[in-house]
Amino acid sequence: MSEINKTTTKNWFVSWFDSPYYHILYKDRNYREAQLFMDTLTHYLNLPEKAKVLDLACGKGRHSIYLNQLGFDVIGADLSENSIEEANKNANDNLHFLVHDMRESYEEKFDAIFNLFTSFGYFENEQDDLKTLVAIKESLAEYGFAVIDFMNSYQVIENLIPEETKTVDGIDFHIKRYVHDGFIIKEIDFEDKGEIFHFVEKVRGYTLEDFKRLMEEAGIYLLDVFGDYKLKKFHKNTSERLIMIFK
Repeated sequence: MSEINKTTTKNWFVSWFDSPYYHILYKDRNYREAQLFMDTLTHYLNLPEKAKVLDLACGKGRHSIYLNQLGFDVIGADLSENSIEEANKNANDNLHFLVHDMRESYEEKFDAIFNLFTSFGYFENEQDDLKTLVAIKESLAEYGFAVIDFMNSYQVIENLIPEETKTVDGIDFHIKRYVHDGFIIKEIDFEDKGEIFHFVEKVRGYTLEDFKRLMEEAGIYLLDVFGDYKLKKFHKNTSERLIMIFK
């Protein structure tokens, strides 16, 4: 029996993101929408040709690969060794992948740093999120921009589905969602090949006000806030996303 228990796995993302089941559960994500977002975003930022871009928390590198196809010099970084090993199959002279902790800054500087699709707020301690923001700021070139694409926590909490079952590749994923201690928590239980699995996703439910507070502490300038992948205005009660552009 494989039992990965939320009480013993402090950094839940280390085991869950390295698991093949993570990629099975989320394999139907809309990557075309993601590509259109990156088209819009890079155009809005007016990035120079061959700009150096860091895709922070890149997973298996699908978005890094697309950014590279747009003509940028891309580094994809992620804590998951398995994901980086998979991503490295696509590496080329202008596309590299490395295992990296987002709390640490880079020696080289980037024209743009993207942290996409709610890849922030995983740490147990808020100070680690602050360290991440400082590391992003320190890794930007003088005229560089950073982007965090986060969920709109108001909307997510308002529309939380407490329980559901998703069947993917013959596996029934039983999912529970709830809010506890400022975190939006998802418990995922399933059985496969006679083994029982239990994983937890835990993301701090940051609001725009929370980000503003952290960014001020990190010495960051918040330049623009958008509410969806077409970069429409952010509305707290109705927007799908919270997209922040800063430096």
